[in-house]
Amino acid sequence: MLIQMEINQLPTPEIEFGAPGTFIDPKVGLTEAGPFDRRFGAAHKREVRVGFVGNTEILNKGYKWIERCCKVMPTEIKDSPQYQDFPGFQDIFHAKLELRNQWVKTIDNKELERALAIKNSKSRFEDVLNLYTDGIDKLVNCSQTRPDIVMCCLPNEVVQTCWSISSNLTPKQLESIKKRKAERGQLSLFQDIEETEEDLLNRDFRRALKAQTMKYEMPIQIGTERLFEDMETGQEAATRAWNMSVALYYKAGGIPWRFKVDGPETCFVGISFHHLRTPSQHLVYSSLAQAFSSRGEGFALRGEAIPWDEKQGRNVHLTEDQAAKLANQVIQEYSEQTGGNPKRIVLHKTSRFDDSEQEGFRHGFRDIPIVELINIMPTQFRLLTYGAYPPRKGTLCTVNKEATYLFTTGYMPEWRTYPGPHIPAPVRLMSNDDVDMHQVASDILGLARMNWNTASMSSAHPVTLFFSRRVGGIMAEVGENEKPHPSFRYYM
Repeated sequence: MLIQMEINQLPTPEIEFGAPGTFIDPKVGLTEAGPFDRRFGAAHKREVRVGFVGNTEILNKGYKWIERCCKVMPTEIKDSPQYQDFPGFQDIFHAKLELRNQWVKTIDNKELERALAIKNSKSRFEDVLNLYTDGIDKLVNCSQTRPDIVMCCLPNEVVQTCWSISSNLTPKQLESIKKRKAERGQLSLFQDIEETEEDLLNRDFRRALKAQTMKYEMPIQIGTERLFEDMETGQEAATRAWNMSVALYYKAGGIPWRFKVDGPETCFVGISFHHLRTPSQHLVYSSLAQAFSSRGEGFALRGEAIPWDEKQGRNVHLTEDQAAKLANQVIQEYSEQTGGNPKRIVLHKTSRFDDSEQEGFRHGFRDIPIVELINIMPTQFRLLTYGAYPPRKGTLCTVNKEATYLFTTGYMPEWRTYPGPHIPAPVRLMSNDDVDMHQVASDILGLARMNWNTASMSSAHPVTLFFSRRVGGIMAEVGENEKPHPSFRYYM
């Protein structure tokens, strides 16, 4: 059988900053042109007010680290273009890091020691979580001038004993689940769960803290000793400063950069599912949408929960009604964020859209001129090249004019290396719509540049999908009866 293969090299997506023109490397763009929101004039953030919560020792380390970020930090790695000197926060963002004593809330050392000494892991987790939440509560309400963001400083003892906890189902609970399934069916079991608040079986301190503090509309940044101190096994200081400063600026309300989108105003949406476990439900999926506009705004939504049973495996889909409702949520939130509807909506999903989902989304987006449903799926496809390096990032391969593969990782000529530990694996792009796969692939590469948790240009997954696990875990902590805040700033 003759195999026809077409290979194209897509250009590295350009991103826009404060001054006219575009750049490839975020560090270069920020240094030379400043953050994108400088284009907003008076709306550009000119200061970032930072608050702190933690015990005395870790607070001192965190405070000194932020003071270091106000100054130049030369990189220790001089022979690679991916490592660059950190010019100082104000020179990069044209905004001052504002620190005040009134924005520092100290957790009493004895109180923290008492909480950490609790033997029961769940009680220890909750007590330490409450100490930090109470600190943020006092910080938010103690002054007329609030900080823009709170640095939650976690000592090693908290990281080691409270970072994550798991609860196993007891034999009695397992038997109870089986009995209720047999008597009332999986759907009835799910409906019972909706009516009561229950403990999550797997909890993460970072997710829980972000969920607890969301009610204050106060973004937080987690800081540990690995961030604050120079360690032989950690990243060098300049790299840590770059990555943390980008996240800090975005969470405080700024827009570091956006990727350049040609064509109509577009809303990109990622659909994913999150495992939700409690003592009385074996496994339930919740549908999520991470949406991102070509203007630079990002928001997260939670759809209706979906009951799961063993027959489904990982092949979970929305009903037609659920898809239509989720589409309406996206349109409503997008309109509230931007003041109008997009001209084009692109949906990303890591599994196929079944007939019900397609019908539901098309009905929900019926007033949008262009709707594209795109599958971004893992694959075993590989390409080998002559030489020491794998295919370039952005390589688009079409086999027999049907199967399309995109390398979102690979050799990066800008860095003259491949910054990955394994052979790069492409994703397969699929759609039942008549779409331009070159444009689809270019959009995905551009959306991978929108990870504002880092200043690196090596991110592989589009923003529509790679925050799904973070968002899902935090929304689970928020609870089914509470509406999660839509802004990405509370989930990063």
